[in-house]
Amino acid sequence: MKTILITGGAGFIGSNFIEYFLNKYSYYRVVNLDKLTYAGNLGNLREVKGNPRYEFVRGDICDRELVEYIFKKYNIKGIIHFAAESHVDNSIRNPSVFIKTNIEGTFTLLDVAYRYWMNKPFEYKKEYEGCRFHHISTDEVYGSLGKTGYFTEESPYRPNSPYSASKASADMIVRSYNKTYGLNIVITNCSNNYGPRQHDEKLIPTIIRNAINEKPIPIYGDGENVRDWLYVLDHCKAIDLVFHKGKSGEIYNISARNEQRNIDIAKKICKILDKIYPRKNKKSYVELITFVEDRPGHDRRYAIDPSKIENTLGWKPEETFDTALEKTVRWYLKKYLGN
Repeated sequence: MKTILITGGAGFIGSNFIEYFLNKYSYYRVVNLDKLTYAGNLGNLREVKGNPRYEFVRGDICDRELVEYIFKKYNIKGIIHFAAESHVDNSIRNPSVFIKTNIEGTFTLLDVAYRYWMNKPFEYKKEYEGCRFHHISTDEVYGSLGKTGYFTEESPYRPNSPYSASKASADMIVRSYNKTYGLNIVITNCSNNYGPRQHDEKLIPTIIRNAINEKPIPIYGDGENVRDWLYVLDHCKAIDLVFHKGKSGEIYNISARNEQRNIDIAKKICKILDKIYPRKNKKSYVELITFVEDRPGHDRRYAIDPSKIENTLGWKPEETFDTALEKTVRWYLKKYLGN
């Protein structure tokens, strides 16, 4: 039995990944380290709660003593690092939390892993050969695009918010541990995720929640901001593939090649709701869409090229946007309506 540490596993992507991973593999044990901030919810993990190969530890990735204890107690032989402060609006209001968690926390995990797994730079301890640190990052580190073009793994980092700057900094520290110490690392930069268990503050849950409560559906600015949307389970399968088969020291961009304007996302969700949960007044939910003041430093467009993971590892998304979006809407309806 091989034990890996998953950080931030009570959050949106992490909880989906843990359930997927434990169901797929019988020879892994998962230790989930999560601080349970407002964005972490143990209810996201009810499906794996009784699994004998799953262990939850509540704590902070910045707590070096705790991280060292976890490595020793469970003999950790791999890390998939999801834990991060991730909401851009919150990073604008309180950037210090993002600097501490996303930068200092990542450093703590890296340094403990290096000292536990390796004798010295470029020399793994025999029993830990092949142990890998997989860092989960974001397309936002690349900054904003114009109307055309795509970010690749070779694109320069140009973060525009305290959140994306903190993630870019963490990426650089992860890379440095590969170049300086020979630590076996991989980095994945993903586009916007959607699906079950996402925090209510995010765009798609907000649209659904406000709509069914007959409240204005807030859309920043003119609604023309473009994001590249990736279904969370497709992302989990890509992470699994990179963790097991990705080349050490490499970055892999993960995207479904699915660009959508924010206003179009809102309209599509409204159309789905019109069909499956119509308003009592028979009007379309589209009428609830309201444009609000844009947030500072709001990137205009993100789009990343997933050719590398497609061509070298054979990954392709399995879901279409329309089918996965309807699944997502139905999941949140069940959550918010309680049936």
